[in-house]
Amino acid sequence: MKRTYGTLQLVPGGQQWVMSGIEPHVAIRLKQLFPRIAKSTTDQFLFPNDEPHCADLDWFCQRYPLKMPDGQPDIMRTGRLAFEETQAELERILTPTYAPLAYMGLKDGQVVRPYQAQAIEVLRRRRGLLLGDDLGLGKTYAAAGFLLLTEARPAAVVVQTHLQKQWAQKIGEFTNLRVHQIKGTKPYTLPEADVYIFRYSQILGWIDTFSNRYFKTVVYDEVQELRTGSASGKGMAAKQLSDHAIFKLGLSATPIYNYGNEIWNIMQCIDPDVLGSNSEFSREWCSINGVTDPEALGTYLREQHVFLRRTKRDVGQQVPPINRLIEIVETDQKTLEGISDLAGKLARKTLTGSFMERGTAARELDLLVRKATGVAKAHSVAAYVRILLDANVPVMLMGWHRDCYDIWNRLLADFNPVMYTGSESPTQKNEAQRKFMARETNLFIMSLRSGAGLDGLQGHCSTVVFGELDWSPKVHEQVIGRLDREGQAEQVTAIYLNSEDGSDPPMVDLLGIKASQSTGIVDPGRVFEPVTSDVSRMKALALQYLSKREIKELTAYQPDQANAAIAEIQQDELFC
Repeated sequence: MKRTYGTLQLVPGGQQWVMSGIEPHVAIRLKQLFPRIAKSTTDQFLFPNDEPHCADLDWFCQRYPLKMPDGQPDIMRTGRLAFEETQAELERILTPTYAPLAYMGLKDGQVVRPYQAQAIEVLRRRRGLLLGDDLGLGKTYAAAGFLLLTEARPAAVVVQTHLQKQWAQKIGEFTNLRVHQIKGTKPYTLPEADVYIFRYSQILGWIDTFSNRYFKTVVYDEVQELRTGSASGKGMAAKQLSDHAIFKLGLSATPIYNYGNEIWNIMQCIDPDVLGSNSEFSREWCSINGVTDPEALGTYLREQHVFLRRTKRDVGQQVPPINRLIEIVETDQKTLEGISDLAGKLARKTLTGSFMERGTAARELDLLVRKATGVAKAHSVAAYVRILLDANVPVMLMGWHRDCYDIWNRLLADFNPVMYTGSESPTQKNEAQRKFMARETNLFIMSLRSGAGLDGLQGHCSTVVFGELDWSPKVHEQVIGRLDREGQAEQVTAIYLNSEDGSDPPMVDLLGIKASQSTGIVDPGRVFEPVTSDVSRMKALALQYLSKREIKELTAYQPDQANAAIAEIQQDELFC
């Protein structure tokens, strides 16, 4: 009689497998092979009854046979075979020789490209997909192509505020689908349509209507909007919308803006089973410094076919690399000295104050020093940009603070700059874009976080200047992607105008850490240095500030607090 090491059976309802009574050495091996299991679990081990877990459990039972009720081994094997069949079919779809189906409902002259058809067919079979194709490869058109399928409609598309009209126009130009743009946050009787376009700011108001399962598909454009999860109203509403839809599609070339563990919140709206619960995900993939092995996580998501990403080179577009230039510009020391006393007090509180004092002081210090840094170098930035404009080079000038915009507009007024920031209405933004694309001006001043989804600038411009920095490297990448896309005839040049003082140095350090996490997940194989440490952005700024001005005084009079603060910075997880 074959030896068994415990029991495995389905719980009533058939939603989970429960493993129990296994021998201690087998339990140790089980936890090694399934790291999402808590180390403290000793009695019963629960697994979802889905195809991937059936495949894993069937494989485990080959080495450690388990007692199972009659009929249940067949259920597990059926799940394993279904998993293997699905994987084989998805692999076939992603081969270069795959011949896509014809899609009915396209406008005359429009076609679904082969790599876009691959994404459509992966989503059709898998039902949940994060599409991370390079900027400019037509993720919008891939989504519209999927919505041509009868089983995908009616569909909800969720977009950033300024992109609702643009999405409606693109779907209308590409397909014969009927589109309705949702108006307001209060539910009303919807007209007949195939596609309903929501803004992220609207979905919380409609949350009670999503449980009726009216929408068969939900598409999240710029899905990084959901990276904060249920901490935001739009995150809660998106989860409700996804839970009652059949097909879930997330679109973004930059799904991770900061740390790798943001991917868990995003996957909750795409495929909540692939990474397990938050505690399971944390045990399996994370440490206090974010994701422990970003490349392994990125490879895993690809293997599960829940994440699909192609670069321009992958689809045959030969493009030159981005020409990145980092220039150090002069800063107005009087501006930085003017905040010296207040910044010093905030920096000390950030490092040595109580828990509440540290949080408040850190945020105030960030706002104060970042703004002062931008203003202190604003004149130098304007002078640099003037050289480009005098040479008739169109420029996208990126900033964050209104004070910087005011200085740039005043000093560069003779070039008739247009604005595309958080202060302009959608109509004003559209007019600014029109003027720039029509070559009525060569200077397009844009907020760092206002450009997602913006298309068309590549026809007039190939140079972007960062007059201020963002804490997220993916924001910079999004901005560059507005120019580095199909239709760009020139090599794109990205110029970072940095200061040696203020907030720029610690921001540059932290951007490298965040970029390595994001790149490891999104593009495994492109990371050359491991992530070995992390620094909280505000506390890094405080330490940078005090290291030049008051750290000696702090260390001399409060050595224990100073050393503890520095040690805490090395291991801080506050901003993971």
